[in-house]
Amino acid sequence: MPIDKKLKDFVLKNQMNGKGPLCVALVVTRHGKKLGLLLDPDALLTDGGGQVVGLGKSAVQSILKDHGIDRVLAEEGGRTSRGSVGNMRKYVAFLNTQHAQGGVDLDKVEAWWAERVRDFFSGKPLVLRFDTSKSLRAVIRDLFSQAQKRQEQDKGSTFVGTMLQHLVGAKLNLILDTPLKHHGSNVADDVSGREGDFILEDVAIHVTTSPSEALIRKCRRNLDNGLKPIIITTLRGALLAEGLADQADMAERLDVFEAEQFLAGNLYEIGKFAQAGRRTTAELLIYQYNAIVDECETDPSLRIDIAR
Repeated sequence: MPIDKKLKDFVLKNQMNGKGPLCVALVVTRHGKKLGLLLDPDALLTDGGGQVVGLGKSAVQSILKDHGIDRVLAEEGGRTSRGSVGNMRKYVAFLNTQHAQGGVDLDKVEAWWAERVRDFFSGKPLVLRFDTSKSLRAVIRDLFSQAQKRQEQDKGSTFVGTMLQHLVGAKLNLILDTPLKHHGSNVADDVSGREGDFILEDVAIHVTTSPSEALIRKCRRNLDNGLKPIIITTLRGALLAEGLADQADMAERLDVFEAEQFLAGNLYEIGKFAQAGRRTTAELLIYQYNAIVDECETDPSLRIDIAR
């Protein structure tokens, strides 16, 4: 069986088709070219055992540059992706098996992975289907459903959370005179020194798909610092956030909004409740969203097209 067919079967079996797994495959293949096969998976772990040696943005981009690719695959180079160590071990086992069965041309293997990166960059965007027979919440829910399917295909990714963050940011841009400062989904509040995902006047807005006790503690710090915290999350997340806030005796001190309702309500208001206005506003929302994705993210498949 040709090596490209074996690689394709390996990818399908192990779901090695997201940007994190692609980074792992590129770096491990390059290790194989430098060290030779057979590879020892334990020797490809950092001292703490929690990361793959050499896995990072600079290494990944250096390999891609050798194949004429300049676009950034992942800001962290797959280093922080959950499952990277497990993917490394599976891929090392695959390469070692191919070597034992008669050898493998790692130059061809690396070129094959580079082509998968090109495929990744040309991946189809999400699609907003503005169906006037459906509620605005249903239209938005369809977007989240598409994002959820992408996330399930790319284990360890945060596709839904990233889309939610930037949709909320785009909606805020529509109602403000001055656009907000936006951040990539990999930039944590604590690292950047921010009090929340967005700060407007005395309001700290937190956007998440998974509210936690840590988030509630952050909301308490907001209150201590004179800020009013707001949590925007999924329907399930809203129920969880309200329960956590109640346990922390903060239920009456912070607001929790379900994302679909938060976004749909503003589309009605900004569009002045007219059908044409709603569609125009939805298109403006997506325009703002795509501009944020282009500025802050490296995955073009996060973009949203509008069905005509």
